[in-house]
Amino acid sequence: MTCDNSYKVTTGETMTEWSKYILYFFIGGTLVSVSTYLGSQGKGFLAALASTLPVISGVTFILVYLNAGSAPTVSFAKNLIWLSPPWFVYVGTMIAAVPKLGFWPAYGLALTLYAVGVGVTRLFIH
Repeated sequence: MTCDNSYKVTTGETMTEWSKYILYFFIGGTLVSVSTYLGSQGKGFLAALASTLPVISGVTFILVYLNAGSAPTVSFAKNLIWLSPPWFVYVGTMIAAVPKLGFWPAYGLALTLYAVGVGVTRLFIH
């Protein structure tokens, strides 16, 4: 009987890769937790500020740059700009639709419009 060691970590490099992504996961989770906590305390402005601070994008800029260099960092930044209009549609839909439709239908509509907007944007920029 043979043993499959394909999942076994054999080098320090592999563990370093896993460690980086675990760290990224905890950074993102912390930011979501802070934003959720503030929002649930009725501090909508602070929750929105925590959600939109350029912390996630800033950390992503740093990590993309450190891992891949300038060109991928600039590409990431350009695509953030292109994805802003669908994001505004998403947020605007939540503002307009939650009072009229309730949370879940409004959220579904907002996500659908965001996805359509992203699709249209991809067609436009390619």
